[in-house]
Amino acid sequence: MEPVEITEDGLLLRPWQATDADAVYRACQDPDIQRWTTVPRPYRHEHAQSFVADRARQWELGTGAAFAVCDAASGEVLGACGLNTIDRNHELSEIGYWTAPWARGQRVAVRAVRAVARWSFDELKLRRLLWGAEVGNHASRLVALRSGIRIEGRLRAADPAGGTHEWFGTLLPGDVPAPGEVGPAGPGTLDARRAAVFGRPQPTLFATTGTHELSLRPMDERDLDAIVTTCQDPDTLRWTTVPEGYTRTDAEDFLRFVRATWAAGTSVNFVFTDAADRYAGSIDLRLSATDPLLADVGFMTAPHARGRGYQPAALAALCTWGFTTLGLARIEWRANVGNVASRRAAEKAGFAVEGTARGALHHRGTRVDAWVGALLAEDL
Repeated sequence: MEPVEITEDGLLLRPWQATDADAVYRACQDPDIQRWTTVPRPYRHEHAQSFVADRARQWELGTGAAFAVCDAASGEVLGACGLNTIDRNHELSEIGYWTAPWARGQRVAVRAVRAVARWSFDELKLRRLLWGAEVGNHASRLVALRSGIRIEGRLRAADPAGGTHEWFGTLLPGDVPAPGEVGPAGPGTLDARRAAVFGRPQPTLFATTGTHELSLRPMDERDLDAIVTTCQDPDTLRWTTVPEGYTRTDAEDFLRFVRATWAAGTSVNFVFTDAADRYAGSIDLRLSATDPLLADVGFMTAPHARGRGYQPAALAALCTWGFTTLGLARIEWRANVGNVASRRAAEKAGFAVEGTARGALHHRGTRVDAWVGALLAEDL
C-alpha cells in the first residue's frame, strides 16, 4: 500500500520517519501514555526507533496505516493515529491514537481520528472501524465519542495478561462529524463533565452534623475489618442484602468492586469517618444505566456510630456533590417498608417520601414492599 499524507483541520498526518524517533521517545516517557497503552516500560530510545521502523513496514505490507500527527504549519509531531490492522476480507480495521503531553487540550486526537476515519472510508472503502480502550481511560473514551464512535459495551477480561476490562465501540461512514464541527460530547456536556470527574482519583468530601466533622473518602484496606463488623450486625443483615456470614474475603471483593465501578464511571462509594478517621459507615451513589440524570443511593452505618446524625450529613453531602459535579437531576432512595432508621436519615437529608412500591425489592429470596423517595436538584 502506498504511503499517503492527509491535511485536514490544521493537522498534517504523514507516515512515520526515522527522524521522528526523538519525539516518540520524549512523548512515551509520559505516565498517561505508559498507563493506558502497551508501550514498553521503561521506554528507551531503541523502542522509539523500532516503533517508527515497524510503522513504515506496515505501509509496505499493507497491514496497517500509521500516521504521525503533526501541526500543519510547523511540522511538529503532536501525536499518533492510525489503523492498527486492516482486514480486507471484512473491510474493517481498528483505530488507535495517543497525544503527546505537550499537545493536549487542543483536540489533536479528535481531529486526527476524524481525518483518518474519513480517509479509510473514502479511499480504502472500509465499512467499519473498531475502537477499544481499557475501562477507566476516560480521556480516550471522550475522544472516541467526539469522533463519532458509538460505544457499544464492555468486554470482560479483554487483556489476557492483566485481566482488565475494555470498552469497545464502532464507527461507520455516516458517523464522522465534519471538520470543525463540535459533534457529540463537546465541552460542557454531561459526557465531558463526567470524563473529567472519573478520569481523576476519587475526591474526599466533607460534611458536618453541627457537632462533628465527617470526611467522605474512598474506601481502602484500613476499613475492611470495620466493614466486616458492620455487615455481621443483625440490623444490617435485616435491612440490607449483604451476604450472610460476611467475611473479610467478602469485604476485599467489595473493595475491588467499588474501585472498578469508579473507573467505569458507573457508581461512587464513599466511607464516612469521624474526626479520628474511624470508619462510621458507607454510602453509594449508583448512576442509572438508562437515564444519565438519574441515580439512586444506598447506605449503612456502623453500629457504634448510629444515632449521631452521621448518615444524614453524609447523605446530604454526597447528593450535593452528585447534583453539582455529576449534573444529576434526581436521586432516588428505596428501603424495605419498616426500615425506620433509613427513612429518617433520608428525610433529614431532604428526601421527600413519595409512596410505597409493592413488591419492589428482592430481599433474601422474596419480594418485599419498599418505601420510595427522591431528592431533586432544585431541592438543595
